[in-house]
Amino acid sequence: MLYFITGNKHKFAEAKAVLPELEQLDIDLPEIQEINPKIVLKAKLEEARKLHQGNFVVEDTSLYLECINGLPGPLFKWFFKAIGREGVVNLTKKMGDNRVEAKTEVAYYLTQGGISYFEGVVKGYVVDPRGESGFGWDPIFMPEGFDKTYAQVNDEEKAKIGMDKPRKLAFEKLKEYLNSLSGI
Repeated sequence: MLYFITGNKHKFAEAKAVLPELEQLDIDLPEIQEINPKIVLKAKLEEARKLHQGNFVVEDTSLYLECINGLPGPLFKWFFKAIGREGVVNLTKKMGDNRVEAKTEVAYYLTQGGISYFEGVVKGYVVDPRGESGFGWDPIFMPEGFDKTYAQVNDEEKAKIGMDKPRKLAFEKLKEYLNSLSGI
């Protein structure tokens, strides 16, 4: 059994679309404050092992703003909670640089094999909020090469036009890895 530890139904749905065998495990894990996402994820996995047995997947999805040298990264959850969508947009406008990278780091813990990491990255721009679908920062993130935000395009449209989210990219890498282990 492969457990994705998250309480977020949207994150789980995105991951399960790539890995149908995933099971959701809603455990509230402490999240350490650290700029390196691998350290954050390793700490989450160590806590999970104290509470449950099995093979686990955890993830961190963050925005890295060019205008502040790639910050806030893994601290984005708290940053976003404090200043919201409008605050992020206003910051990039005031700094004169709206370039951003959306990154998902997935950590996979195999009971007998240690931790493996998989990253998905999408470059884009912070824009004024547009769109109603999606969640979190989807209305303010417009990927490079597109003229719509994640919130303006539904999942079917994203697939048709090749607009990937970093979570999907990271979980696709995990899927390739799992397939290589099983010889598929």
